[in-house]
This record gives sequence, structure tokens and C-alpha cells, in this order.
Amino acid sequence: MVVHSASEQVLAGLDPEQRAAVTAPAGPVCILAGAGTGKTRAVTSRIAHRALSGEISPRHVLAVTFTARAAAEMRHRLTLLGAQGVQARTFHAAALRQVRYFAPRLLAGRAMPELLDSKVRLVTLAAARVGLRTDRAAARDLAGEIEWAKSSLVEPTEYVVAAARALRDTPHEPTKVADVFTAYEQLKRSNGVIDFEDMLRAAVWGIEEHPDVGEQIRSQYRHFVVDEYQDVNPLQQRLLDAWLAGRNDLTVVGDASQTIYSFTGATSAYLVDFPRRHRNATVVRLVRDYRSTPQVVGLANAVISQARGTEARLRLELSGQRPPGPEPDLRIFTDEPAEANAVAARCRSLIDAGTPAKEIAVLFRVNAQSEAYEKALTEAEVPYVVQGAERFFERTEVRQAMVALRASTRSIPGETPLPAAVVEALTAVGWAPDAPPAGGAARERWEALSALVQLAEEYAATPEVVPIGEAASVERPVTLTDFTEELARRAAQQHVPTVDGVTLASLHSAKGLEWDAVFLVGLAEGTLPTTYAKTVEQVEEERRLLYVGITRAREWLWLSYAAARSPGGRARRPSRFLPQLDRSGGTERATGGTGPARGPERRRTQTVSCRICGATLLAGPDRKLGRCPTCPSDIDDELHERLREWRQRVAGAQKVPAYVVFTDATLVALAERRPGRSEELIAIAGIGPRKLGLYGDSVLALVAGAGVDDVCPEKTFEISS
Repeated sequence: MVVHSASEQVLAGLDPEQRAAVTAPAGPVCILAGAGTGKTRAVTSRIAHRALSGEISPRHVLAVTFTARAAAEMRHRLTLLGAQGVQARTFHAAALRQVRYFAPRLLAGRAMPELLDSKVRLVTLAAARVGLRTDRAAARDLAGEIEWAKSSLVEPTEYVVAAARALRDTPHEPTKVADVFTAYEQLKRSNGVIDFEDMLRAAVWGIEEHPDVGEQIRSQYRHFVVDEYQDVNPLQQRLLDAWLAGRNDLTVVGDASQTIYSFTGATSAYLVDFPRRHRNATVVRLVRDYRSTPQVVGLANAVISQARGTEARLRLELSGQRPPGPEPDLRIFTDEPAEANAVAARCRSLIDAGTPAKEIAVLFRVNAQSEAYEKALTEAEVPYVVQGAERFFERTEVRQAMVALRASTRSIPGETPLPAAVVEALTAVGWAPDAPPAGGAARERWEALSALVQLAEEYAATPEVVPIGEAASVERPVTLTDFTEELARRAAQQHVPTVDGVTLASLHSAKGLEWDAVFLVGLAEGTLPTTYAKTVEQVEEERRLLYVGITRAREWLWLSYAAARSPGGRARRPSRFLPQLDRSGGTERATGGTGPARGPERRRTQTVSCRICGATLLAGPDRKLGRCPTCPSDIDDELHERLREWRQRVAGAQKVPAYVVFTDATLVALAERRPGRSEELIAIAGIGPRKLGLYGDSVLALVAGAGVDDVCPEKTFEISS
């Protein structure tokens, strides 16, 4: 009776859709969860409800996600719900634990190869071996390409064909990348090391090729949960399939509209195809957004409503649940320095009004955009932290600390509690658990090392559960060695602890985070979407990036772009993804910086969006056609020819040039848009009330299928002056 009441208590406070996800029957369950809809609450409540009701045992659950932070949050919530013992790990952490545990059996007594912290050093050597000189940035690009190939289950000999098929923008000529890939694999073997993809493959191999290993893992893990399922790559899916071994107690949660990592090999195809791959799957949609105001939610819906392609099939229309807030603010500036200065000034005013600096973020498409904002924030005396550019684990003091921690694994007794061991080890690099020292650089260094101590405390709170037999397991306290391996994994994943200050981050780095106030900057064509987005799929991913950025904001949202990169520079167009904010009451201001606007603030008279891709149309011909010049035309060629013949007859009867009747662009617009009513006809730019009265009936008849002779056999047209 107590167990039953505890399981029922888990359901308290859930909305109807969350409750449906939690109480869905055993078997395949797909939770489509929009931004801010409480997906973590739903999925952890599902695990806890099943465990507390006696349906499953917590120790038989494996929940996997993509960041250590998300895994830690999941473990914390499960503990609060009373479902201790669930293993919540990243894919890499779960695979590493299994490979390490079964290594004596899999390797026949040989030592387990060392796990590479980074591919860059070996990739640099591999490039040199094949005659390719690289700097660190180029080596990182090559390492990323190798990671994509290995995550996509592509071998070195298959790379050239696979890269061409995937339309990869390769850092070097594909055959040369393949040569580096081959040399890298050879260097790994000769050095006796493996990378993270090898470790995932080893886990798959251990299960698929060793029946005893597979049987023991299957007896331990019987129920699976995968978070952020839209980000799974083929190698991770292969591991998941190995874990499942044909069983179907699988819950996945994801949002196809937040698929923004396809360049790494991630694909939403597994999420999109889940109901087809798993017959009789339960599909639940979470659409109540508890994070953002209705104004922010409305803008997000407007942006993603124009999405096209595979991911758009699972598009969710969110419903804001918070009280109303300020309208999103769209601003135009003369140049990027003016835009950065205005953002810095607004950050300053928000902080002065009581908004914590850590609750403000400035988000941009590429890291190179951060320099202007770093300078402007510094001048405005606004504290900030750059996320995703100079990454936490790349900082000199953090690298030194990690070396000290690894060295201390040989000198600090194993029974020393982890937090105490970390504090002792960090004294070797000059850190002391006192008040932070004076001075910006010294304080920043102290805070970075303090973050390592905090990570150790969080990590020590979750002991490792080790299987010791078919139906038994024991808990083992985590050690300093475990912690150094965890730091290596986090370094590879670029996991950055929270630091107090305005966050400067790329849109990719912002995924999974949220702030009270968000600035989305540089929203100009060529930047978002980037000029490197060539295909329809790539452009759609750029649209999803903006959607992710918008949904990071809880209450206050600023969108801006500069008419030119530098003062007096070449004019640029706003991003095609920007919606018509006037419809939702949003404002648009044209200003030249942080001071008064140049001229009165004004609304745009009318915003015309591309009916194909949703871009904002500025050029007259584009506005008339109702589409971008690069978007595909759906013109009715036969109708176009009839319209041209009709125009020629009318112009001849009136003794005026043909363009006086309708321009070529207007004829194309008519043949593409095929208006059926006067209201649709007059909505086409270039057709006003006068021309509607003169030619409206004839044009509508032609669109409806009438012949030219039917509408003007002997007819003349008189034009009143």
C-alpha cells in the first residue's frame, strides 16, 4: 500500500500529456517533447513511477543522454523521486564502464588500451606522415571529420564515397582526408591507444561477439531510456540495438525541431522513424511550454512553422503556460560595432535593474562574432564568460590541474574521499580553498579550479553500481582515478561548468541551456543562414538553430542585425528566417547605436515573406513574386503563356507597351500564385485597385481556365485618365 501511494504521488502536478507519457504501458514509447515542456520531469517520473509501483527494478534501468550535466540532473531527480539505483550516464560513460568491467574477459588478460583525451595530436602526426602540414585549427577540423566518419560507421576506405554522398564540406581534398584517416588508425594501433568511437565499437563488439558478455549485460539492463534521441548517430544507435538485443522496453524522448548537430553525424532519422521501426509504439506529444512567455513561444512557433523537410513532419506547436511578458524586440543597426555597443548597454541596464549577469546570454552563429561583444561588454564593465570558444578544459590552469590530478592518483591513498583528494591535489598548482584573491586574472583562475572541486563533490555523490552476477550488484565509491577519467570525457564533450557573468555563446553551444534574457545577434543573410549552407537540408538546419536560440529565452528576447559589418560597409539583408513581428505586436527599431535613434522609430509598412522558405523579402521583384529568387518556382507554364498572349492583345488594343498592362514579374507571379479571388489578386505587389478594376475579371477567368478568346475576342479597354 505504501509503495502504491508513492508511485501515485509521482503523478501529482503533471499535466495531461506528461501523465500520459509517465503511465504509458511497457514497450516502445516515443515522447516528442518541445522546448521547455518538462521532458526531464516526464522521463524521470516515468522511471520512478514504474519502479515505485513494482513494475520494474531501478537497477535494471539504463538511461543514456549526451552530456554529463544532463545525466547528473537525471540522477538527481530520480533520487528525489525515490528511484535510487538507476544508471543514468552518457553513451560514452556507459560504454566505458562496460568495456572496463569486461576487459579481462574480452582482452584475454591483456591490458586495456589507454583512452585518448583528444585526437588532435595523433591527427597532426598522421597528417605529417601523408605529407600534409597542419596547424592546430586544421588538425581539429581533420579530427572532427574523422569523428564524423567513425560515428557514421564509415571506414577509411569508404570515406571518399561516403563524404560525397553526404555532401560533406571537407577540410581538405577527400582523398587526402582518407589518407590522414588511414594513417591515424595506424598510429593508434602502434601506440596502443583507442579513441571514444573505438570504445563505443568495443562495447558493441563485446556484446555481439561474446555471448556470455551480452547475456550478463542483458540480465543487468532490461529497460532503456534515451534522452535527446534526435542527436543519436549511427554508432550510438548500433550500441543501443546491441543493448536491446531485440527487446522493446525502450523510451525515447526528443524534438526533431532541435536537430542541429548533423555535421557531427547526428541524425533525427531514428526519432522520425521510431513508430515504423517499433510497431505499436506509444507516441506522446508534450507541447505545454513552461519555460518561456507566450510572446517568446509565439515567435518560436512562427519561425518553425515555415520549416520544410523530414524534421518538419514532427514539428510541434508549443503553447506558452507562463504569464504574458514583453514582446520580442527586433532592432536594426548601421553596423556591427553599433549593434555590439547597444547589446552591451542593454546588458548593463538589465543588471543594474536586478537581472543576475548569469541569467543573460548573447548568442551568435559563429564564435568569431564574440570578439566585438567581448570588447563592448568590457567597456561597459559587464562581466562575461565565453562558452564554446575558449573552452573550460582548454584553459592553461585547468590543463595543469588535470595533470596534477592524474599524478595524484599514484600518491594519494585510495580510501581518501574524492573531494578531499581533489583539494589536496590542487594545492600542487597553487590553489587554496580560501576566499578568491584580488585581481581579475587571479580570481578567474581561482574560480576555474574551484569549479573542479565542485564537480568532484557532485561526482562523489553518485557511487558506481557494479554487477557481480546475474541478479546482484554492489555500490563502489568513486575514486580519484574515476574522476580523472570523467574529466577526460567532459573535456572531449566540452562540458563547461556555470560561471557567473553574461554568457557569450554560439547557438550550438547554447543547446540545452536557458536564461531570463537572451540576445540573438547578427541575424543577417550570410551569417544566419551561413553562406556555407548550400542545400535545402543545410538551410533548414540553420532555421532550427534560430528556433533553438529563441527557445532559450524565458522572458526577455532581443533580435538584431547590422545593416553592414563595418561603418560604411556593404549593405546586408536581414535573415530570411525573421518572421513578420508586427503581427504579434513586436517592435522593430532602426538605430545607429546606444544613443538616440537616427530619425523617429518606425514600423515597417508591410513585411512580405517568401511563401516557399519564409524569408523576409525586400527587393521589389521578389516581393511581387512572393518568393526568393533562389527558391524553386511552381509556375503553371500553360497559364503563363495564356497570360502573355492576353497581355499582348490588351496592350495592342490600348496602344501602350505591354509592361504598362502588367510587368513580366507580375505575369510570373500570377502564373505561380494562381489567385482565385479578388482579395488574392490585389495582394500581389503591382496590382492595385485601379488595375483590379480594369483587368481583374479577365485575369481571374484566365486563372480559372478560360481561353484568351473567351475573355477578349473583340474587346477593347478604355483607360480613364
